Amino acid sequence: MQQPDRYLMAGVMGYPIMHSRSPVLHNYWLREHGLNGVYVPLAVKPEGLAAALRALPALGFSGCNLTMPLKELALSIVDRVSPIARQIGAMNCVIVAPDGSLEGHNFEAFGYAESLAQDVPGWTADAGPVIVIGAGGGARAVIAGLADRGATDIRICNRSAARAEQLAAEFGVKVLPWDRRHDAIGDAALLVNTTNQGMGKEQALDLDLAKLPPSAVVSDLIYVPRETPLLAAARARGNRTVNGLGMLLNQARPAFKNWFGVMPEITPGLRAAIEATL
Repeated sequence: MQQPDRYLMAGVMGYPIMHSRSPVLHNYWLREHGLNGVYVPLAVKPEGLAAALRALPALGFSGCNLTMPLKELALSIVDRVSPIARQIGAMNCVIVAPDGSLEGHNFEAFGYAESLAQDVPGWTADAGPVIVIGAGGGARAVIAGLADRGATDIRICNRSAARAEQLAAEFGVKVLPWDRRHDAIGDAALLVNTTNQGMGKEQALDLDLAKLPPSAVVSDLIYVPRETPLLAAARARGNRTVNGLGMLLNQARPAFKNWFGVMPEITPGLRAAIEATL
């Protein structure tokens, strides 16, 4: 529990960094819970990461988030790494322990699974086959989060077969050929796009949903725009859809709790505050 006279501090490190929504998110919760503190953006280049992280205890920080391009590099700097962060191969949160040592965590897997549980009433990870499009860091977090919630049939489909095979070997999941992706979704209970296709000026994901079951949930890690072409197409045919905003919000909750001693909730007011920045 926080000491009454302690000024609470945390932040997010990355380069560039001013695009991050984390300061809006965490400062909203600090105000909501009446905590005396601040969450700040910290522009840190890869070559300065070790010094920046080691300075956190002396500066009075409870910890920090990490964003691109620092998530993988930090694994070799902190003192301890959680099993799921090690499995994913990246970390997005650092916690300063009472003795000043640094703990590395990845709460994105938790954030993704929680977003589905909150946004799709009745959803369960073991409802049927999961098709994951992409094989990057987002895919790793999604697979870890779903496996932790009980998913047993996860299939990866990626343009680069080599990356998909590597991921399959690490996580024990199946690989689907990219050229068969339109047919491969025919029995999916959950379809997840973890690529950047559909974000901003990027081309839409090239995936025909004609064979997707009407009962399937369609999820996209992208939240700018809030509805990608994939989600729009899925919604038009009656599938339930989930964008990436819930993952962003939920991955922040355990970090806030570890830093400041309070597990925050996602309220309509918080969503509105974040959506106003998009």
